[in-house]
Order: sequence, then structure tokens, then C-alpha cells
Amino acid sequence: MASDPARRAVSIQADPAGRLPGQAMATSHAATDGEFRAVGQAGPAGQTGSDGQTAAATVSSPAAASPAAASPAAASPAAVGPAPVIRAVGLTLSFGERDILRDISLDIRPGVVTALLGPTGSGKTTLLRTFNRMNDKVTGYRHAGDVLLDGDSIWQSGTDTMALRRKVGMLFQRPNPFPMSILDNVVSGVRAHRLAGRGQLREIAERRLREVGLWDAVSGRLKDSPFRLSGGQQQLLCLARALAVDPEVLLLDEPTSSLDPVATESIEALLRTLIPQLTVIIVTHNLAQARRVADRTIFLNKGRLVEHGDTQQVFENPAEEETAHYVSGRFG
Repeated sequence: MASDPARRAVSIQADPAGRLPGQAMATSHAATDGEFRAVGQAGPAGQTGSDGQTAAATVSSPAAASPAAASPAAASPAAVGPAPVIRAVGLTLSFGERDILRDISLDIRPGVVTALLGPTGSGKTTLLRTFNRMNDKVTGYRHAGDVLLDGDSIWQSGTDTMALRRKVGMLFQRPNPFPMSILDNVVSGVRAHRLAGRGQLREIAERRLREVGLWDAVSGRLKDSPFRLSGGQQQLLCLARALAVDPEVLLLDEPTSSLDPVATESIEALLRTLIPQLTVIIVTHNLAQARRVADRTIFLNKGRLVEHGDTQQVFENPAEEETAHYVSGRFG
């Protein structure tokens, strides 16, 4: 994986006017559908997202740039800077006959935290899980359009989903440690991808556990079951496991929704230390959390991409009335 921070994060394209548009806790200790072996961070492949979606979604793509917008003087700030790490192009996501998101086009900038906001059922988790193809085995899932990771389609022929999920890791709504020791949980993905020799595994585990602030609590019981840890500690363990394979992008699906305020604060503080070396995309229903941790915000509603831009702008000076109603708590 490249270490260039310019390749890690989310950017958003501007419209012609230059204006910026606007899983559950594993009930079994065994991972399914090969995800356990694949990356050491994925939950059951058929697990529904926190949006409760059982169908797909759509969002409108930005209008084509006008000739005036092509001139240097008219170029928008979003048109310059590092290339996007993830780009959605005319993306429509569906389950069965129902579209969840329609015609979504957006860029994810490298090296920043981007929040996905919207009411329950707006398609946030469906979109998030599409970025590393976690929806592929969900019955009835269909997609149109494309998602590019570092310029290459994630659906191109020959794509190795195991390798994709190493580059684009995921942390779910509730902790899902594997039925193995604490140490083996952390390095399960490292082993699966053969990223290090046996003699290096303990060192990797210690480094990642220190990084997430869990080392002092578990250093004397690395061979213990992870299910003896508290919920917050289990989530930190899962985060250490995701980070151990050096992902380029980290997807977070409401990672603190089941945690107490102290554990939530720990994870939020940790997220800021991961930037800009890592790109983070977080689904959250907590508007205050989005304001605290996100550099960029995307607002989805009713299968549409309503608005996206800098978090401060989206919350304090939204371009769309629909966004203003949501961020002020008038609906959602």
C-alpha cells in the first residue's frame, strides 16, 4: 500500500456554479462466507446495515461542467488538489426491484474524515458497504454505475475481494471479535494476507493495541478470549484488527452507537490521530459526533445525494433547505 497521504481520503466535486452539492453484533462466534479468513475485519456477508436497508439506493449526479467552468478562473476548489481515493460514478444501488440510491456521483478525498449523514433508510450503510463490496452476497443486491478505487473499478474483471477488503477495511456497528485469542484476533488479517512472518506477529499486535489504547488493559492476557472484554474494549480490539493490515481507507458503520460516552470519546480521539495517513468514512446518526470528527460531510435522503461539502459549511451554511432541516434536528 502506498504511504502517500495524497492517495488516502474523500473529495467532493462541485457543480457548474462552483457550489459544492450537498453490522450488528455477531450472534455467532464463527465468521461466515469466508470473511473471517479474508481480512479479519468483516462480519457476516448477509448482515444488514444500520440503516435497516433491505433494498438499494440512488442519488443524483452533479451536472456536467459548463464551458465556463473549464477555464482556470472558473475552476472550483474541488476541481484541484489530490486525486480522490474513491470515486462513485452514476452509482445506483438496489435490492430486488427497489432502488436504495440513484445515480450517485461523488469523490472521497484522501487523508480526511468524511461523515455520511441521513435519516434511517436513506442508504448510508448500503453505500458504505458498497465501497468494499460487502453487499455482494446479500440476496437481490444489484448495482449500476461504478466505484473507482485509486482510479480502478472495484468491479473490474479479476478483482480480488480479499485484497480489496485489505485496502478498504471496515468496523461495524457492534463489536464482532473472532472466537480466538486477543492476540490472534489482532493479527488474523496479517496472517491471512501473509504480511509478516510468525516472529513479527506479537510485535504487530502490541503496536496496534497500543495505537488504539488497549495494550495496558490486555498485555497480561493476550491468550484470553476477547469475549471477556467489555463492549468498548471489544470494539477497540476490532479496530486494532482492522488497522493491522494497513488499510488505505477505513469504513466505520456507526462504530460508537453501542458504546458508553467514555469509550466513544476514546474512539473519536483515535480517529483524529489516523489522519492524514488514513482515509476515514463514517456513518453516524449523531450530528454532534459528525461535527466533532468529520472534515467533510455527505447528506443523503430518500435515495438522493442532497448535499456534500466541508462539515462546517454543511452545518452552518447549508446550500439546501432540506439539509438545513436535517442538521437542525427538524426531521430524521
